[in-house]
Amino acid sequence: MRFLILIFALLAGPVSAKTETAIFAGGCFWCVEADFEKVPGVKSVVSGYTGGTVENPTYKQVSAGGTGHYEAAEISYDPAKVSYEQLLKLFFRSVDPTDAGGQFCDRGDSYRTAIFVSDLAERALAEAAKAEAEAKLGRPVVTPILDAGTFWKAEEYHQDYYKSGDFIFTRFGPRKKSSAYKLYRESCGRDERLRKLWGSEAVFSRE
Repeated sequence: MRFLILIFALLAGPVSAKTETAIFAGGCFWCVEADFEKVPGVKSVVSGYTGGTVENPTYKQVSAGGTGHYEAAEISYDPAKVSYEQLLKLFFRSVDPTDAGGQFCDRGDSYRTAIFVSDLAERALAEAAKAEAEAKLGRPVVTPILDAGTFWKAEEYHQDYYKSGDFIFTRFGPRKKSSAYKLYRESCGRDERLRKLWGSEAVFSRE
């Protein structure tokens, strides 16, 4: 019997670590993906859309407005290595949560910030993190905490954009996506604004 148990264990392979998900909207989903894939304990980040009413939305539909969707990121993580509470704190410091009209150079409803929660425990943690951010900044935080719904994965073109070696045509000429992303992030003023807002706590901003 012990021999059979050992065989079954070997066939099954190692037990995989538990994986949980967090869904945040932080403006451009390329930036959220680039930031959170650096966090120890985060397994993957997927760019997508959520919060609206249109099924299988496209980037063109969402960016044009009227769908109710946010650009968002689904973060898969190992809770033994990084907690939801820690991810929330990092999220607030990766955005301008005082801006109700979008984020940085990206304006419009689809670029607003939001936290999508799956249960009462996540909501309580999100509310606490929001209150902490508001106290830290000394001004109202407008980021809503919403019930999670269907998360629609964005087009493959948008996945891992920040590190892709694929070439695209830009106003600067042909560029790798990774290079185009760096130019976009810099020209959008994301990191500069985060440093002004959060100071040394703007952990994702680059000097």
